[in-house]
Amino acid sequence: MSAENIQNIPGVGIQGEINKKNMTIVNEKYLRENKIKYDKKLVNGLASAGNTVSFLLVANKNVGFVAQGDQIKSAAITLIDGLKTQHIRPVMLTGDNQQVAQLVAAQLGIAKEDVHAELKPDDKEKIVQQYQSRGLKVAMVGDGVNDAPSLVRADVGIAIGAGTDVAVDSADIVLVRSDPSDILNFLKLAKHTTRKMIQNLWFGAGYNIFAIPLAAGILAFVGIVLSPALGAILMGLSTVVVAINAQTLRIRK
Repeated sequence: MSAENIQNIPGVGIQGEINKKNMTIVNEKYLRENKIKYDKKLVNGLASAGNTVSFLLVANKNVGFVAQGDQIKSAAITLIDGLKTQHIRPVMLTGDNQQVAQLVAAQLGIAKEDVHAELKPDDKEKIVQQYQSRGLKVAMVGDGVNDAPSLVRADVGIAIGAGTDVAVDSADIVLVRSDPSDILNFLKLAKHTTRKMIQNLWFGAGYNIFAIPLAAGILAFVGIVLSPALGAILMGLSTVVVAINAQTLRIRK
């Protein structure tokens, strides 16, 4: 028995045919929107324990479900704590139901108002735009097909290396080790790089600020004139200083 005509349903699930019967795996939101009956009490109980529930529909009739629970990795907790230490606001965008999202967010330390659940791909993109419209810079981290639009929309898109090809192609940065805590290393490197760029800009400009007026004879009236030979030496020294300063990034921890 093999599945045929398999198609992804963005933000909902997946569908296909087995023995010419249409089968679909969907989330709870799909059942609510299409008024398909299910045991709400049982599903709420599973969700309150941190499980994500997926339903199997055969010919658009609910015939069963599976509950899956994700264990929060220590790397994720380290990442959120590190972001908050740097005064970076963590926000959760997920297709899971609200109850599960709030439970996971509470364990990670993400504020309730920054938890957005039961989202489709275009919903995630719109929320990224909302944060940007408030003058905020947004870095989006994702690994799935549903994350691709928001990865493109964000100021910086960061994809998990083990994620889908669509997410990787949509991102500006790819975490090769698939370790979320590497984002902290990326931010640290970015800050050090920016600092070095500013320093080298001043080192390079400093030569011109100092040497050009002297070469032009601004202090000639007191007998100070920069000779061409000395100017060439200073130019060479400024280049060496900039190169050495840039290389210190390799030894910085």
